[in-house]
Amino acid sequence: MVPKTTNGPGGFHLLAKPSGSTCNINCTYCFYLSKESLYPDEKHRMSDATLEAYLKQLLESHRMPQVTVAWQGGEPTLMKLDFFRRSVELVEKHRRPGQTVQHTFQTNGLLLDDQWCDFFKQHGFLVGLSVDGPREIHDAYRLDRRGQGTFDRVMAGWKCLRDHQVDFNILCTVNAANQRQGRAVYRFFRDELGAKWVQFIPVIERATQQTLEVANRGWSQQPGRQRLLYTQTGDLVTERTVGGEQYGRFLVDVFEEWVRHDVGEVFVQLFDVTLEAYFGRHLLCIHAPTCGLGPALEYNGDVYSCDHFVEPRYKLGNIHETHLLDLVMAPEQRKFGQDKRDKLTAQCRSCEVQALCNGGCPKDRFALSRDGEPGQNYLCAGLELFFKHTRPAMQQMGRLLQQRRPPSEVMEWVAVEDQRLGPYRLCPCGSGRKFRFCHGDNAPRNTRDPPNADSAKRQQARMSPAQPQPDAVASGRNASDSPD
Repeated sequence: MVPKTTNGPGGFHLLAKPSGSTCNINCTYCFYLSKESLYPDEKHRMSDATLEAYLKQLLESHRMPQVTVAWQGGEPTLMKLDFFRRSVELVEKHRRPGQTVQHTFQTNGLLLDDQWCDFFKQHGFLVGLSVDGPREIHDAYRLDRRGQGTFDRVMAGWKCLRDHQVDFNILCTVNAANQRQGRAVYRFFRDELGAKWVQFIPVIERATQQTLEVANRGWSQQPGRQRLLYTQTGDLVTERTVGGEQYGRFLVDVFEEWVRHDVGEVFVQLFDVTLEAYFGRHLLCIHAPTCGLGPALEYNGDVYSCDHFVEPRYKLGNIHETHLLDLVMAPEQRKFGQDKRDKLTAQCRSCEVQALCNGGCPKDRFALSRDGEPGQNYLCAGLELFFKHTRPAMQQMGRLLQQRRPPSEVMEWVAVEDQRLGPYRLCPCGSGRKFRFCHGDNAPRNTRDPPNADSAKRQQARMSPAQPQPDAVASGRNASDSPD
């Protein structure tokens, strides 16, 4: 099959779901579990024919030399290791001379063992591990099919990744259980898990008046009930959903810790892409002016506009009938991406942080603007809070980069400002506490520990400047942007 399109994009980022929505755990907020109802009475496993068609077309579709093969779910480890050994073989068979391939893999970690981690290390996989924080937070919603917490089994998977020196991201959802624990969650990832790359993904579960009661029970199969298909409809949210403003406060809580201690050492996706946006570069579809280059591939070859829009009205076609590039460049998909810009509310268009936010993800635009216009982002208050709050430090890092100096030097600038303003002012994070006892030197290490007398020494140890990377603030690494 040869694509008809001759003027496609340089590349795109597709999420492939080789086991469909099938998963070995039962997270109550995971909307993707409901997608099983799209393919009833089928075994959700990608065939070898679909695997080869997908990889061949993906490689053919890219004009740029770097290609990402991204596996997600459901839970992709359910496909067994031989499937992914075959995927690597097929990539080598079909990639053009000069093409380089990054393999990424999102997992809940429960099935990881030495064989899996040996394979990941051998082939340079970047693994996204889903963890929501310490045990009591993680186990609030990330449950197995018996309703038991999964924390210990996830930590066993993390240990295996660490022992085999596999590169990994932490993928953390921000939800009602952890939305007021930003700093504690971040410190757990940094200090306990040794994470260097972290993504925070807001849980927003839409519902209607008719579906809210069922949705609050979770998206897994309910005894005696037909599974409810999650779609992007309704202006209500479940009880697990993060608060709109609280999402911003969570990010600010993390940022105030990161900007004092970890710039150049720990890379938080949203912080990286925000700094890039000050230079007019948009590396994340959520905050880019337009989207449409992040389609999703189901196990049978069906392609949808986006991982968050896997529902009948956003199905573009099937790769066994139409080349992947032609599906990505289809008129309806171009419109899907351009609507992100063209359907901004008047409030968004006049907002002082529009160039950074661009209205956020279309899936979250179901609130009313201040003027009563539909289509405002549910997270608007939080996003505006975050972008405004971080502006001084982001602008300082931008100046450092323009001077060809490492952005980590912003920590020295922040330390000078902290000393000038004094320890007994209100903490800039908005907690209402004095700075000294919040993000200052006497702040508790986490919600259980006493104040840390050694924080100044730890900050000094983290102050060694990291060199800025060409055309990027940090890693540009991304295993996924959706909860599994």
